[in-house]
Amino acid sequence: MRVKRLDDPAALLAAAEPLLLSDEARHNLILGIAGNVRDHPGLYREFKSWVVEDAGRVGGVALQTPPHNLVVGRPTSDDALEAIVAALRDERIELPGVTGALPEADAFAAAWIACTGLGRRPRMRQGIYRLTQVRPVEGVPGGQRNATAADRSLLLEWVQAFAEESFADPDPRAAARQVEARLDLGTGGFALWEDGGRPVSLAGWGGKTPNGIRIGPVYTPPGLRRRGYASALTASVSSDLLAAENRFCFLYTDLANPTSNRIYTAVGYEHVCESVDYAFEAV
Repeated sequence: MRVKRLDDPAALLAAAEPLLLSDEARHNLILGIAGNVRDHPGLYREFKSWVVEDAGRVGGVALQTPPHNLVVGRPTSDDALEAIVAALRDERIELPGVTGALPEADAFAAAWIACTGLGRRPRMRQGIYRLTQVRPVEGVPGGQRNATAADRSLLLEWVQAFAEESFADPDPRAAARQVEARLDLGTGGFALWEDGGRPVSLAGWGGKTPNGIRIGPVYTPPGLRRRGYASALTASVSSDLLAAENRFCFLYTDLANPTSNRIYTAVGYEHVCESVDYAFEAV
């Protein structure tokens, strides 16, 4: 078993796609990040990845775009995760945390803690969902339009509001980077639901994978909720993306928010697995 460092996202995808595509929804974050960096060099300050080669095939994969968490894929064995931990420690890499589906994120965190003496704090537990066919939402007033550069200030406001509601310690610069990447670099896009000529809900998309694309964020201001806007917009955007030759749409839901989970299953999203975001910190 050998760990190989790959700093070229195209090389990572060429090496690890057989493993990652065995469960594309589960690995949509790794696939989406690597694809974005391949297609838009300079999107992140730095890109690092590691693959575990075992008996002529890749049995484990992880990537990081510092200062963000390490993202881990599902390995063929826990030994592959332990090999990645050992390689990172040999490189003297310090990690702010780890993100991944369960159980692999738990297994990596346990191995990292055993090696470093740090503790872990869950920042968010999420569900990963996949959609292949939309159930239309009827009876919601208004309609969808795609956002443009003229909507930049509203997008910044609502993407930041989404982050502040969703995360305990959001990066204050993340909203601006996401809006810039999607509007100016073409890594994805945003749509608005309008009712009576005014925007009432937002849905974004990005993180293209070989056969799918991720929906998010989805946000409706508090005073406009419970009117079906988010459901109608998510269904409409998902339908458009499937029509654009994507076989799947993916999204993440906050497991602590039963309303959002109910909304997405109602329009056709099916639960794939659970995911967790851990912060590593001193104990």
